[in-house]
Amino acid sequence: MESQTAVTESQSGATESRGGVAAAREGVAAVRDGAVDPRTGVAALSPRYQIGAALALAVVAVAVCVHIGLTFLHVAPSNTLTKQHGAVMDEWIYPEFEQNWKLFAPNPLQQNISVQVRAEVSTADGGIRTTGWYDLSAQDGRAIDGNPLPSHTQQNELRRAWDFFVATHDSDNRPVGLRGALSETYLRRIAVLRLDRNDAAGPRGVVERVQYRSRTVNVPPPEWSGERVSDRPVYRVLPWWTVPAGETVGGAA
Repeated sequence: MESQTAVTESQSGATESRGGVAAAREGVAAVRDGAVDPRTGVAALSPRYQIGAALALAVVAVAVCVHIGLTFLHVAPSNTLTKQHGAVMDEWIYPEFEQNWKLFAPNPLQQNISVQVRAEVSTADGGIRTTGWYDLSAQDGRAIDGNPLPSHTQQNELRRAWDFFVATHDSDNRPVGLRGALSETYLRRIAVLRLDRNDAAGPRGVVERVQYRSRTVNVPPPEWSGERVSDRPVYRVLPWWTVPAGETVGGAA
């Protein structure tokens, strides 16, 4: 019985093997005769869709080349192209693709700067109260932390506004030129909007004046450098700015 069973299994295996060979031969013949299309991917598409895919790929390739070219010209030294077409490059680069060298040479950023603001608020009973300091930089940092797609406002609005102010004012916080006054207006409006977002004025209060200050702390150097820097914060306190009625209403709205 065992011998007969073995013979039967052997015959069955041989039959399956012959069947597999026959199927493979039929497949090869079908491909050779054109009954089955061996192409895959884009090649398997109809000519109309192949043309569409080729056009889409060409558009993407052109866009990538244009972006790389404009980015290169933006960071390159001043030349004839940048002088003639600087406005076009700025429109493409700013704000999403801004480039600078602050992270690298020659002088990486070595300080942490926090921008803070407080306000004088007129209350419903006619009094004036002063709020505590709101750390706007810390609020932006919490909004960015863990967010894979933070907004440009969260990343750069406050930082760029403060850099603009510092670049257009002297050490005594006096504006240098017309852009100095513009930077103050920009910061003041940001303050009103942020304070309203934090409900600093309360349900019936009105922000009358705002005051900024910056808190600067040196980034600790690596232990192997042997360098020693102060870890004490340095404050830069700006004067109080009166908020015009129109800006107060606009900020609250």
